[in-house]
Amino acid sequence: GTEAASVETGAEGMIRPIIGTIGTRVVITAMNLLLIMAAGRTLGTAGLGAIGLIVLGITFILLLNNVIGGGALVYLAPRYSAVRLLVPSYIWAAITATVAFVVLRYVPLVPPGTAPHVVLLALLQSVNGIHVNMLLGRQRIGLHNTILVLQGAILLVLFGVLSSRDGASVDDYIGAAYVAHASTVVLSGIGVFVTRTSPQDEAVPVWRALFTHGGLVQAANFMQLLNYRFTYYVLERMHGLAALGLYSVAVQLAESAWIAPKSLGTVLYSHVSNTTDVDRQRDLTLTILKASLVFTVLVVSVLLVLPDAVFQWLFGEEVFGMGPIVAVMAPGLIAMSASQAFSHFFSGTGRNRHNAVGSGLALVCTIVAAIALVGHYGLMGAAITASMAYAINGLYQAIVFARLTHTTAMDWLPGIEDLRRLQRLIPGNRQR
Repeated sequence: GTEAASVETGAEGMIRPIIGTIGTRVVITAMNLLLIMAAGRTLGTAGLGAIGLIVLGITFILLLNNVIGGGALVYLAPRYSAVRLLVPSYIWAAITATVAFVVLRYVPLVPPGTAPHVVLLALLQSVNGIHVNMLLGRQRIGLHNTILVLQGAILLVLFGVLSSRDGASVDDYIGAAYVAHASTVVLSGIGVFVTRTSPQDEAVPVWRALFTHGGLVQAANFMQLLNYRFTYYVLERMHGLAALGLYSVAVQLAESAWIAPKSLGTVLYSHVSNTTDVDRQRDLTLTILKASLVFTVLVVSVLLVLPDAVFQWLFGEEVFGMGPIVAVMAPGLIAMSASQAFSHFFSGTGRNRHNAVGSGLALVCTIVAAIALVGHYGLMGAAITASMAYAINGLYQAIVFARLTHTTAMDWLPGIEDLRRLQRLIPGNRQR
């Protein structure tokens, strides 16, 4: 019938973007791992820990910036002209950078001497994020993916060149990051301004729309980041940079299981925000959720059987004991792979408050568990904390999704329609 045709069309229209976005995530994850390998071999676990704190500092600044210039632009890009969205986003990025510079002068969140670099790099990433979110919202997914891959490639290659000289230091990473982010700001900006679209501006003032949608999105993202990384600070304070470096490697490996879930979620967000067909939104979300779970289980299984010798060969002799950490994190990793689908469904349908509530519940768990466990159990305590928080978030979102979409128990089970959609993800199986 018409409903079935609508779902089929939606899935068919997502095939190429999904394949491209999964490919992008695979390439970016591979480059990140190569970067960690290079940093681990040239800078050691202490250097890895310092880079981890720099990246975390940038991420915190981006959270404030993204109240205006973040994921809400994906939802609003089909609804407002580019100029009306870009001007307030640029202004907010400048304000955010100024506030961050003042805060970092008095709050030691990043390694000594790196605060100005962290602020400038965050500003570059803020502007680039504005551009790529605009591209994603207008379904320029191929260009969006290309820019992200190029950014990672420049960072990896240039860091490799700089760190190969005598006296390698964290400054090599900072220099490479400047070039990578500045280059992609220019390219993504060109992409935005040559994209020809003429949306009818909605009646709601653009500043109000940006704050309404962006505020809720970033409230959720801020709490989710703390869920992901609060243990970094606790671990560094209680056990030092070397322990943090080890844990950051384990987290990067474990989160590679989210390559497909994040890729599928990104494409889902773009499609869900451009349709009002409730049944289509639900069915596509469920199919993507099931595919995400399968992929995550497979990746986690592979990580669990790899011996320490493999990790030491890749990242250096100081890196060991990854298997038990990944094993403890496994239940939470699986729950968060499902959460990727739920989060993008809620964002794409304008229900960001549920992402915020889920992240808030998980954050309470993170703070309590990290303080109680990390001091006594170190890396394993951090892994237990992460797994518990991820599971709580995913469970809350699943309950709310089922209630809002009237999802039945049978809908959660894989079915023939899910299989058909998954088969069409393979180009050779596409129906013509």
